[in-house]
Amino acid sequence: MDEISVLQEKFGAEQDARAVDKCVIIAAEKLTDAVKFLKEEASFDVLIDIVGVDYLGMENHNAPRFAVIYCLKNTKNMVRLRLKVQVDEGKKIPTISKIYPIADWQEREVWDQYGISFEGHHNLKRLLNHVDFEGHPLRKDYPAKKRQWLSENDKMLDQLEERLETLGYKVVEA
Repeated sequence: MDEISVLQEKFGAEQDARAVDKCVIIAAEKLTDAVKFLKEEASFDVLIDIVGVDYLGMENHNAPRFAVIYCLKNTKNMVRLRLKVQVDEGKKIPTISKIYPIADWQEREVWDQYGISFEGHHNLKRLLNHVDFEGHPLRKDYPAKKRQWLSENDKMLDQLEERLETLGYKVVEA
């Protein structure tokens, strides 16, 4: 039995009719369990990327406005798989950063660019845009010519200090 059949049977996933490769749509509430299964039992050992999609204005689109797509890879069998979670505006989906630590920054990027929130994420704050930036620039309704004055610099010291402490260093105040 292949991983798509198992995802359909165990987690109620459905094949993405628009996709030309291995892609299934899964409900947000089943995401964590499905990702754990894929990593621990199906050997999808690499989370390649997490991508946001804004379907606003797309012809014949009758699903939620946003989707979050998880690109996974099994490096033993060289198999790729995508999980798609559809998200209504203002709704949250669970974080998978405890399963794949790289998801920490990938989820932050999706939140920063699209405004999609990840429930349980420990540090959901700007990553690519300035700390004072207003809005989410990859949303299709974001004004392309909007100008913003940015005066503060976010040095991300909280993350640097946390990382140093996990490596055994003591952060000393100057």
